[in-house]
Amino acid sequence: MESITRNVLVTGQDAGLRLDQAAARLLPEFSRTRLQQWIREGKLRVNGEARTPRDVVFDGDTLDLQAQTEPQGQWTATAMDLAILYEDESILVIDKPVGLVVHPAAGHADDTLLNGLLQHCPALAEVPRAGLVHRLDRDTSGVLVVAKTLAAQTFLSAAIQAREVSREYRAVVNGVLVSGGTIDKPMGRHPRDRQRMAVLSSGGRHAITHYRVLGRYRAHSLLAVMLDTGRTHQIRVHMASEGHPIGGDPVYGGRAPGPPGAPAPIVPRLGGFRRQALHAFRLRFAHPASGEAMQFEAPLPEDMRALIAALQADCQEHADD
Repeated sequence: MESITRNVLVTGQDAGLRLDQAAARLLPEFSRTRLQQWIREGKLRVNGEARTPRDVVFDGDTLDLQAQTEPQGQWTATAMDLAILYEDESILVIDKPVGLVVHPAAGHADDTLLNGLLQHCPALAEVPRAGLVHRLDRDTSGVLVVAKTLAAQTFLSAAIQAREVSREYRAVVNGVLVSGGTIDKPMGRHPRDRQRMAVLSSGGRHAITHYRVLGRYRAHSLLAVMLDTGRTHQIRVHMASEGHPIGGDPVYGGRAPGPPGAPAPIVPRLGGFRRQALHAFRLRFAHPASGEAMQFEAPLPEDMRALIAALQADCQEHADD
């Protein structure tokens, strides 16, 4: 466990705030939820006295923090061949392969990315969710950043909430799109199938997806997709709601026949593509320690490259039709 000790003075505009509000401003490396927990546990005190999160602090008060990080669950460290794009003392950037679950869940107790991260960096056992700040679906490949310290996790989580992290995907969708656009539709759990997400007319969470066309084929399009928000299955649900589901998506209706008269070589590529053709291509964010602008890209996996090549070849063969 890591000991955490801080001593800060309340002055100026922080005076008159609730204790949890002042603490969040004076100790920005920690989330408000964690600070509230420490206040309730008496680990974050005012002038040496225990208080509640709602108590007001005044000019000249001293906030004293004496706490320790704690192991975050009984997860098993598992040896795993991680495709590491970058690593330093604060962050780890991974190219996640298709088929790898990010976080343990039913049926996946010790074969997830989290288990592999714990083997690679045992200290992550003391960081919530082993440093994960965002996720990718099991069958979505691509670039993903992991925080190696509590301060880095708090910084990156706040940056994602403030839409200061840029996430760009590549997607093959059904249908030929004329131009790019923006999808602004609230999302939530499907009212009847709780395993799925859906666009909701009321009660959904704000969700915005931008896309532009990179390639057009006879019955499909290649898109660059950018997220303003990061809801579960957001791209898959939003594109399906526009009538252009992600190719191969087994949940949101992406499996469709190939172009009319498609040659034999392309049919297996389309009908046999058994996952959503979606890849997290580029990630941009400020480094949590230095503030330096960082950018990472993960190349398209082989199955998507082969799919796009087959679509392009089919297009060229029928160019004069």
